[in-house]
Amino acid sequence: MSRIAIVGGGWAGIAAAVALADAGHDIHVLEMAPQLGGRARSVAGEPPYDNGQHILIGAYRDSLALMRRLGADPNQLLARLPLALPYPGEPGLRLPPGPPLLGFARGVLAHRGWPLSARLGLLGAAAGWLARGFRCDADLTVAQLCAGLAVDVRRDLVEPLCIAALNTPAPQASAQVFLRVLQDALFSGAGSADLLLPRRTLSELLAGPATTWLGPRLRLGCRVQKIGPGWRVDGEAFDGVVLACTSVEAARLTADLAPDWSAMAGALGFEPIVTVYLSSPGSRLPAPMLALRDGPDAPAQFVFDQGQLGGAPGRFAFVVSGAAPWVARGGCAEAVLAQARRELDWATPPVIDRLLAEKRATFACTPGLARPPGRIAPGLFAAGDYVQGPYPATLEGAVRAGLAAAQGMGTGAKGAASGSPTKTP
Repeated sequence: MSRIAIVGGGWAGIAAAVALADAGHDIHVLEMAPQLGGRARSVAGEPPYDNGQHILIGAYRDSLALMRRLGADPNQLLARLPLALPYPGEPGLRLPPGPPLLGFARGVLAHRGWPLSARLGLLGAAAGWLARGFRCDADLTVAQLCAGLAVDVRRDLVEPLCIAALNTPAPQASAQVFLRVLQDALFSGAGSADLLLPRRTLSELLAGPATTWLGPRLRLGCRVQKIGPGWRVDGEAFDGVVLACTSVEAARLTADLAPDWSAMAGALGFEPIVTVYLSSPGSRLPAPMLALRDGPDAPAQFVFDQGQLGGAPGRFAFVVSGAAPWVARGGCAEAVLAQARRELDWATPPVIDRLLAEKRATFACTPGLARPPGRIAPGLFAAGDYVQGPYPATLEGAVRAGLAAAQGMGTGAKGAASGSPTKTP
């Protein structure tokens, strides 16, 4: 049995901790915040607010398995809905239940909001992606990949899916990563494309159950200052360390241990996400989630009716992904309010309730991006949605990175205490 420190208690750190504990290791989770959850957390309010609206899909099997392992039932905590992108006053694209690939074809053909030529063009492009194994040139952007599609298809499907999955606008987003998301959604079996919308606060999905499960193995409010040779964490000896903190913190902690790896992690760019909560007592959206068309005066791409998802009735979460231009302008709450008033019907005039901005919500998922590897050195691994892998910065990407770090640590922790390299192997 090895004594292992997990630095960071987001979804990646929780996944690593559970896997290592199940393998018989003595784990210690060190989290600098007063609560677990990382960026997928709840903040104070009555009822609490989520620090951004997270969406899972049916293909996120490792995330769902982790919830179950900690006693959190996804069937109770998540509302499962067939993939649909309705817009205000428009049904949008809707995938019927059943095999997702067949459902995609049926949903596209049934979408009367697009001309037949646009629908056939999309199906032809999708058949080409399938024939190529959902692979493309690593330097291609999503906008370049989809340039031949009809304007309506790009506006109503490609761009909202891209910004939702990659948090990077289509002209700057990696086409290869985008195709991998589509592959998992369409080829992971029945229900893989379903939307799983939280109907409890984010902290109730995983952080709360993990806090109970970890018990005395969890140290909150503990920011690690230094990792030294022999895997000493602030002077305390361990057999191995999993860095499940942010890439910024991981780069700081490895600057002396593995400067090459540290430089790669420190070079990552970021995309913010802003969530604007509006209050309108008595109001209700036509669906729990609506897509919105963003533009120069319309920041939000999606709106969620919290009352229909088990939250506060009359509270609405407007999500602004890829929000760097709006952050640079000093905010977008008033612009979101104006957008909401223009595009939606309200029983009572909506007012701004709260704005939550996560300035480093995800790494900028650009073509050819060099992401740091999960293995830093024998006995030292990184776990986070930013490490090398086929996925964008999603909860599933974080969980899989945590599981991969745990698997690597299972063979690499013992024997690492004799010293630490100064360069990334």
